[in-house]
Amino acid sequence: MTLTLRSSTSFINIKETKGVKTPDDFLGMVSYTQTKPSCRLITKNSMQEAHLSHERVIVNEKREKLHVLTTTHSNSSTKVPVFVMLPLDTMTMGGNLNKPRAMHVSLMALKSAGVEGVMVDAWWGLVEKDGPLKYNWEGYAELVKMCKEHGLKLQIVMSFHQCGGNVGDSCSIPLPPWVLEEISKNPDLVYTDRSGRRNPEYISLGCDQLPVLKGRTPIQVYTDFMKSFRERFSNYLGDVIVEIQVGMGPCGELRYPSYPESNGTWRFPGIGEFQCYDKYMRASLSAAAKAAGKDDWGQGGPHDSGQYNQFPEDTGFFQRDGTWNSEYGQFFLEWYSGKLVEHGDRILAAAEGIYQGTGAKLSGKVAGIHWHYNTRSHAAELTAGYYNTRHTNGYLPIARMFAKHRVVFNFTCMEMRDGEQPQSANCSPEGLVRQVKNATTTAEVELAGENALERYDGGAYSQVLATSRSDSGNGLSAFTFLRMNKRLFEPENWRNLVQFVKNMSDGGRNATLPECDSSRTDLYVHFVKKSHSKKTTEVALV
Repeated sequence: MTLTLRSSTSFINIKETKGVKTPDDFLGMVSYTQTKPSCRLITKNSMQEAHLSHERVIVNEKREKLHVLTTTHSNSSTKVPVFVMLPLDTMTMGGNLNKPRAMHVSLMALKSAGVEGVMVDAWWGLVEKDGPLKYNWEGYAELVKMCKEHGLKLQIVMSFHQCGGNVGDSCSIPLPPWVLEEISKNPDLVYTDRSGRRNPEYISLGCDQLPVLKGRTPIQVYTDFMKSFRERFSNYLGDVIVEIQVGMGPCGELRYPSYPESNGTWRFPGIGEFQCYDKYMRASLSAAAKAAGKDDWGQGGPHDSGQYNQFPEDTGFFQRDGTWNSEYGQFFLEWYSGKLVEHGDRILAAAEGIYQGTGAKLSGKVAGIHWHYNTRSHAAELTAGYYNTRHTNGYLPIARMFAKHRVVFNFTCMEMRDGEQPQSANCSPEGLVRQVKNATTTAEVELAGENALERYDGGAYSQVLATSRSDSGNGLSAFTFLRMNKRLFEPENWRNLVQFVKNMSDGGRNATLPECDSSRTDLYVHFVKKSHSKKTTEVALV
């Protein structure tokens, strides 16, 4: 039996998509063709194939390798391996692998494109859903085995945050029910803004070391979760599972939830708001102020820092010569950013102790907050917890803390260019990436990257290629592409991805992305059925 993959548009024939109404309806179809084992491998010129209505990849039941681009890749140290993020809903709410047959053919296609592996979120809200210390890893075990069968590596994110309410969130996965129960009893367990708005995305770092989760501290809960993962997957760590990314905040990033999109609270390019008004953060601020001999500074955050959707110049705190640059501003920002670094230090110290010697790398993610970067105060970075201004480097302390625990510094917005951004927002993603590259070079820590937004165009890929090189500061040790979905497998997007992977394998030296596959070996590889093949039957993946 031969497994036939139809069309690169989420594995579905374009002509068969009429009447499709929802993404689930659009998932795809697999054709099972009865045939004898013998077959011929034919690689077609993409210029010829572009005239066809769809493309096919046919793979036999024994999962023969279609075509591995790594055979043409350079073995030099400049190679940058590419991973692809799996969908946020890779696991069902019941903890099972979602659409396993669709995942099978998707992984098969990614392997044929030459990617190193995939990334998936291990959701706290799914794994420890049934109660404290009751872990369900079964769906992830199936995925790990599937990756091993396809020869793909796996990056797994310890996702201690909620899914839903942020850029790109396509599903809702709340924190575990027993945690939400504790939050309902004590709302101060979550981050709170000046107006009292609670954010249920992530537990406030203010209570990191307090036994507020049914007798355990949040750090203990995260530690136990990571220990359970290590015990369940010890045979795969360092082999199939090559990286553990440790979540340390909303979206898995080391930051405060200063720009929540849920319910229209924040819109780009607003400055965001400080998240230091739960009782635990307020108590910490008060103690810091007393220690500094400035009791009145501990009453709360800055009174003149504005609201989520304002611009820096609309506020007394963030304007050009605002309070941020005063003695009080320096005190508050050092405390606020320092608490974030301490939070990361605690979690990463625990992770280091758990995974040391397993062969798996540790990584942590930092957000690429590029709007208002060209202003003196860098307001949006400050509210997120990065004390980065015209006079201070907010990323060097984080890089040094990562280096202390031998953790890879994973940074977003690698695909963005300054010229693509609205002029009024004073953005500079390119300047921000340069600063982070220099900071990680100084701290002697590995740098890896992601794209912040879903993009499939050649321009975005070319920008990543440019930033991946080590010509200007630290080069990338790996890149994770956001994200696998039906759009990725559309013909032009797929061609761009395959060429991008090839270029990254060459160390980013060839930053061109041709409109077609000039090498005639990249994209259109399939098995041709013999004349004795039997009738093909369609099976919808649900």
